[in-house]
Amino acid sequence: MSNHHTLLLSQMQIWAQALGFSQIAVAPVDLSSAEPGLRDWLARNFHGDMHYMARHGMKRARPAELVPGTLSVLTARMNYLPRDTPLDWQDLEWQRLRTPQQGVVSVYARGRDYHKVLRQRLDTLAQQIDAHLRAHTPDEAPLQYRAFTDSAPVLEAELATRSGQGWRGKHTLVLNREAGSMFFLGEIYLNLALPTSAPVSAHCGHCTACMDVCPTQAIVAPGVVDARRCISYLTIEHDGPIPEDLRPWVGNRVYGCDDCQLACPWNKFAQTATVPDFDVREGWVDQDLAQWLGWSEAEFLRRTEGSAIRRIGHARWLRNVALAAGNALRVSDSASLRQALGGHLSHPSEVVREQVQWALRQAPLS
Repeated sequence: MSNHHTLLLSQMQIWAQALGFSQIAVAPVDLSSAEPGLRDWLARNFHGDMHYMARHGMKRARPAELVPGTLSVLTARMNYLPRDTPLDWQDLEWQRLRTPQQGVVSVYARGRDYHKVLRQRLDTLAQQIDAHLRAHTPDEAPLQYRAFTDSAPVLEAELATRSGQGWRGKHTLVLNREAGSMFFLGEIYLNLALPTSAPVSAHCGHCTACMDVCPTQAIVAPGVVDARRCISYLTIEHDGPIPEDLRPWVGNRVYGCDDCQLACPWNKFAQTATVPDFDVREGWVDQDLAQWLGWSEAEFLRRTEGSAIRRIGHARWLRNVALAAGNALRVSDSASLRQALGGHLSHPSEVVREQVQWALRQAPLS
């Protein structure tokens, strides 16, 4: 390994920090030991409707197959708590979940779409590396790279843990001693051999807070999530009707679920973002469900411009809000909520119509 590449890695850390990344590291390209676990998870159908997980098969565990010529993988993480997040943010989030008439959107989705933010900044970082190499090692082969963030068959958490970004918690998310789990991950596949970073040891011990708190008991064993029961999966990835036996447990969560992270003791160390992109956009916290039900498709598209929430589309959004409205009506009847639901009884989507009918049946006076 050339001394120049070691120095380059130090320079990359400086560039990455200026771009808003909390840490970068280097993962090896041999992930073959992760393949049996991935195969078993797929064989048990824990991926649900996420057919792309099975479609790409073992390519996820083989970076050099996904991007031929890859010699190392640069991993990056970026904190996403909004810059004005108070110290007692976990308590505030639990309070939101105890306010059934208001919908809750996962913390990570309240600002700009992280796919856009990370992808642009990873590309910038790669261009800086390229420019540096052209200037200092013009005789070497030109840099080839591909940047990813939750956007391709990449085992992100596996790459992150093998490069020392943290360890896998029992909820399968990556945990870092200085930052909890409130961060996004991204990768740059490089045709450049860089010294790999040392992994870190796990620090969950006997704690099962994330497993115990999961409303639908989706964490079926330490490090194993059955996506078909996970509220994040049900509200974002799944496009059919949400199973009726799970509906009461969804509560007022309309996009994603943070419970396993809220319960995790390591998140008392969660850090705020250094970039403004993840600041909360207007209309995404402390909003009445009736208000969200009132959004036309045009209004939904306008409100979700540049947001990760747009990817689920208006019909799935209405399905989720209607489900939360039904759970709210079971707690306390509301004429305005029933009226807002009634406006969608003839919606073109059968899934939305059925969800609205179910929600109206939850009201004690209906």
